[in-house]
Amino acid sequence: MRRLVILRPEPGAGQTLARAKARGWDAVSVPLFEVEAIEWSAPDPAAFDGLLVTSANAVRQAGSGLQRLRSLPAYAVGDATAQALRDAGFDVAASGQGGVDALLSARPTGLRLLHLAGEDRREPSSSPHEITPVVVYRSVPIEQPTGLDALTGAVTLVHSPRAGQRLAEIVPDRERTMVAAISPAAAAACGSGWERIAACESPDDEALLSLAERLCKTPARP
Repeated sequence: MRRLVILRPEPGAGQTLARAKARGWDAVSVPLFEVEAIEWSAPDPAAFDGLLVTSANAVRQAGSGLQRLRSLPAYAVGDATAQALRDAGFDVAASGQGGVDALLSARPTGLRLLHLAGEDRREPSSSPHEITPVVVYRSVPIEQPTGLDALTGAVTLVHSPRAGQRLAEIVPDRERTMVAAISPAAAAACGSGWERIAACESPDDEALLSLAERLCKTPARP
């Protein structure tokens, strides 16, 4: 069975690594980014009907300003994001695994939502809601990631389009590396030339690990 290489930054990398190790896999973490907080000011919660959070990193990096918003019902993309919000004392009104568009399409129209987001984010494609983004964190590329030699013969997890783009920038030799991407957009960002590349139908960590398991069972090229 092939090695699994996890590219996402901490603390998400450690969480995915723990899930892989629990399955008995040979897995390593090679983060391409570091997450850091951005200074921000929490707006008046009375101006909003809810809080939209699409990454658990927003909860982890928001700092003390997050507590001013605890009166707002929260809408979360992904189980990890929902749990981070609950741990911070929020009432999670709804969560989903199908991405932000699927989550918002199931809500009553016209909600005024405050979106705590990263500097690199994807806006909903079209929404019947009024969404106000506030950037609370950024992912900074690591100039010289260590451990990239582990990619040869392995299956590499790509958790975002930006990670796929960064991977394509720094890895020229791709013929013996498989890529499991969390979405079609993340897969497209990786470019071509990989031994094989596949994308999840559902953008969440468990679906990505299930996809990776199938790829890991493919014998490595000699």
